[in-house]
Amino acid sequence: MATSGTGKSSWRQDIRKSEYLTAAAKAAGLALLAAYVFYDSPGAAVFMIPVGISYLRDCIADLAEKKEREFLGQFKDSIQAVASGLKAGYSVENAIRGAGRDLEALYGPDRRIRREFRLMIRQLDMNMAAGPVLEAFAGRTGQEDVENFVNVFAAAKKSGGDSIAVIRNAVRLISDRIDTEKEIRTMIASQKLEFDIMCVVPFVIILYMKATFGEFLGALYGNAAGASVMTVCLLLYMAAYRTGRKIVRIEV
Repeated sequence: MATSGTGKSSWRQDIRKSEYLTAAAKAAGLALLAAYVFYDSPGAAVFMIPVGISYLRDCIADLAEKKEREFLGQFKDSIQAVASGLKAGYSVENAIRGAGRDLEALYGPDRRIRREFRLMIRQLDMNMAAGPVLEAFAGRTGQEDVENFVNVFAAAKKSGGDSIAVIRNAVRLISDRIDTEKEIRTMIASQKLEFDIMCVVPFVIILYMKATFGEFLGALYGNAAGASVMTVCLLLYMAAYRTGRKIVRIEV
């Protein structure tokens, strides 16, 4: 699933303030936990700020990707509604208006697809042509499937002939692609869950040992040698986390 730089920032603007605050709280909690687990000192959280910032960036990237996946489902419903309108004999402009009405029953007013269709309908009401309106839509999202749909629409209009049949066929192909991508992501969801569990396990083990064998781990805290060992462990953990994250973040 490829997106342009504009597209990536576009999905971030869909992240709610509460989601940002939750991600920031999780990042701060991780910094404090890492300071306690690896250095047994809340004051060491100052040195864990880069870890927290890195985790916060990952959380925001994951949220943006989630927003994009949600939008893909919304987009599939919207173009299927447009295709139904075209099949019923509507012009492209009226099919877009009809799809906007259909989406009102499926999604709340704050969902991205509803906002986009409201904007497109306003532009159509101002006598803008459907082609430029759809191109602007694709530019705002930067999403590959939207761009493909708009490109097919433009090519069908230029070539003439049965352009409605071409657009409907494109809708079917894009919808199938979105469904296939969803199935693939469902298949790899278990791997992501396993990765998340593996990330937590080292913290759980150390916390358990601190609670039950505190004296055994005591040599690792409060001295330069122990701090050096724990720093190496932390760096190895971060490297393993980065590697694992790249493995499970499969581009579909």
